[in-house]
Amino acid sequence: MARHHARELALQVLFEHDVAKVSFASVLERTLHEASPVDGEYARILVEGTVSHQDELDAWIEAASRDWHVGRMPPIDRNILRLACYEMAHEAKVPLSVVIDEALELAQDYSTVDAKRFVNGVLGTIAQRVRPEGDPDRPNS
Repeated sequence: MARHHARELALQVLFEHDVAKVSFASVLERTLHEASPVDGEYARILVEGTVSHQDELDAWIEAASRDWHVGRMPPIDRNILRLACYEMAHEAKVPLSVVIDEALELAQDYSTVDAKRFVNGVLGTIAQRVRPEGDPDRPNS
């Protein structure tokens, strides 16, 4: 099942919630109004999970990003990282490679040239901590 569009929707909601300081629930409803039921449901899971675990996710991101405080990161980058960290930790059926590839694609599409390398480095470190065994269906991952 292709979930790229759901991740894009979730990123839009998280970004607006973060930057405009508005209720994620209202942004979520407005953003998902025209989404397909499948995309909308997965986007909702991602947004609600990311927001509810944000303090934990931010701690992981800060620990993995040398000399970078989450609050000083570009908002789009920190929300891409939050989203991917949530998915790594709480959506175990999604392979790590898929989570990281999707985050890199979002960084490429929505952030700066350097963001992709930064996101890859941070997520690689976090992946080793969150899923040290790798993906269960992939030997030696």
